[in-house]
Amino acid sequence: MYRAVLWDFGGVITTSPFEAFNHYEGENGLPVDFIRTINSRNPNDNAWAKFERSDVTAEEFSDLFEQESGAAGHAVPGREVLALLSGRVRPAMAEALPLIKPHFVLACLTNNFAVGESPAMTFDAARTREVQAVMALFHTVIESSKVGMRKPDPRIYAYVCRQIDVAAENIVYLDDLGINLKPARALGMTTIKVTDPDAALAELGGLLDLPLN
Repeated sequence: MYRAVLWDFGGVITTSPFEAFNHYEGENGLPVDFIRTINSRNPNDNAWAKFERSDVTAEEFSDLFEQESGAAGHAVPGREVLALLSGRVRPAMAEALPLIKPHFVLACLTNNFAVGESPAMTFDAARTREVQAVMALFHTVIESSKVGMRKPDPRIYAYVCRQIDVAAENIVYLDDLGINLKPARALGMTTIKVTDPDAALAELGGLLDLPLN
């Protein structure tokens, strides 16, 4: 039934940037999940959305994010948020990819910004090498900053199907955000919400009939 596996990157292949956000909030006296709250307001046209579509520059994003967060009570320069984005690769996820690749199309769909030195927006050489090694395992990598669309816009899921030439009903999609999974599921994809990596791999292995952990 399945021909392809579609992966989110941050929060699935790597640890979630939300952990770094919470650490920053604690260090700077901000409410828990304040940054996530700013990012979820006006989600189709806020600073975050514009930057992930490459509608604004990094400097413009920083100013816009500071304005939006300031209006919510705590002005945070966007450039400080960008420095928090690069998570650590999860070994179990990285090790599963070469087990799947001989049998299924592997594609990555990531909302990202045109900053840093890799699709995962890394800023140091060691992290960049780690991410590039994982990215090389995918047949296709689709970045919001390059295609001018971002999840959860339904158009980007249809775009993925065209790019890999696989129908939605033949794709399993993993993401850590329910808002990103919903339109994919509506299109016909089988979805897995990643909260615990081991549980997600067990569920994926069951669907693909492959032992992954």
